[in-house]
Amino acid sequence: MPERKRVAVLADSDTRWKWGATTARRLVPDQRLTGYLLRGRATPTARQLGEVGVRADRLAEVTCAEFLAEIERERYDVVVLALVGGAVQAVLHGARALWPAPARRPVFVTGYVGVVYEKLADGLLLRHGADLVLANSRHDAERFRTVYEGVGADAGAVTETALPFLGGAPYEPAGSRAHTVVFAVQPSVPDSRADRTYLLQRAAGHARKHPDREVLIKLRSKPGEHTTHLEEQPYQRLAEKVPGGLPANCRLVYGNMGEVLDGTDLLVTVSSTAALESLHRSIPTAILTDLGIRESLGNHHFLGSGCLASWDQLDSGLLPEGDPVWLAAQGVRTPGAPGPADAGPAGGPAPAVPGAAAGGDAYAVARAKVAGLLTATRLPSPAPYYTLATAPGYLPGILARHRLAPDGRALPGTARQEAGESRLRRRLRAHLRDAARGAYRHGVQRVAPVIRRLGEL
Repeated sequence: MPERKRVAVLADSDTRWKWGATTARRLVPDQRLTGYLLRGRATPTARQLGEVGVRADRLAEVTCAEFLAEIERERYDVVVLALVGGAVQAVLHGARALWPAPARRPVFVTGYVGVVYEKLADGLLLRHGADLVLANSRHDAERFRTVYEGVGADAGAVTETALPFLGGAPYEPAGSRAHTVVFAVQPSVPDSRADRTYLLQRAAGHARKHPDREVLIKLRSKPGEHTTHLEEQPYQRLAEKVPGGLPANCRLVYGNMGEVLDGTDLLVTVSSTAALESLHRSIPTAILTDLGIRESLGNHHFLGSGCLASWDQLDSGLLPEGDPVWLAAQGVRTPGAPGPADAGPAGGPAPAVPGAAAGGDAYAVARAKVAGLLTATRLPSPAPYYTLATAPGYLPGILARHRLAPDGRALPGTARQEAGESRLRRRLRAHLRDAARGAYRHGVQRVAPVIRRLGEL
């Protein structure tokens, strides 16, 4: 029996851990998965990781330098970088410093956790240098190649796939059960208190207009927790100030999005990736236009989807349906057709699905690329587009934020070895780190908004 491949996933938030771990299991079905959480402001809590529902054989919190030391020592076959662009670039330059010449090294994979609607060129060029840059749709793959080719960089790493966590049972109308409307909120879209209060009040108003419906405000995190994006105005606190309170048939909920969608009859959001999960299951899905269709909101990404709607229209009974042509371009199955990314059980390999390229399995091409790279005796050194020659005023700052020198090597003392430390000392350091992180989050969610309001007086 062949030995199971060793796969490492480095993630910096709960949603990126979900993307990274599910991607790893699609790329290498028979594997031993080790998870690493990049230490920072958005490092997920145990509750957030449990809600995601994807487990690793081992999980550790590390800095960038510590992770580089790990992958040099542990000799992983595949490394999935589920990170913001700057962190991806830092790891790739660190890997280049570890393997400056062709060598037996891990296959590096990266991509995006959801809808890509901002900082396209910046984010993509920071991800260049990975062996595979995954695109969640044909639309994204074309845009990614255009950016790389536009600067004269190799675009061969761009590989079309689909969101790895698309799945679940197809939608069935409510029937005798209560009609359930889910408003999937986002940490930073919209970002103003006034806009977020407006959307919350409209959701509550929808519940009052339709007492036979259950309206769920699906939250991403609890106060004090952080996700990929900063949340300065948590809906939990805004809900406390709704005049008269939320109606009995409107409540705040947490939980795994896939499980919430199991009982959803209408998904409402501004621009959350949850919309793609909902559309994949043929659930009526509304992309709100109340605050306009703007790049800053991300809902412009859904132009042509057939899902743009306002709360007024939803109050009147509209149930939007996705446009099949738009859905296919976005890597989402058309209603009634075989899905390009039908998922197996969480944590397990996905079954082959007939219908799309390579037999309907959206990850077949990516899996074949990884398998081919794993058979090579040696792989060339990672070659990111950004170097000290192409971006001398940009790259050093990115590397310095992750405690790496301009040549990608770890600065002295950054890869701390804790093997000789006492258990008490390790626990003390962990408590101090958690306290500092809590103070930062308190400042973002409590102090910063007050200072901003004072500045507007």
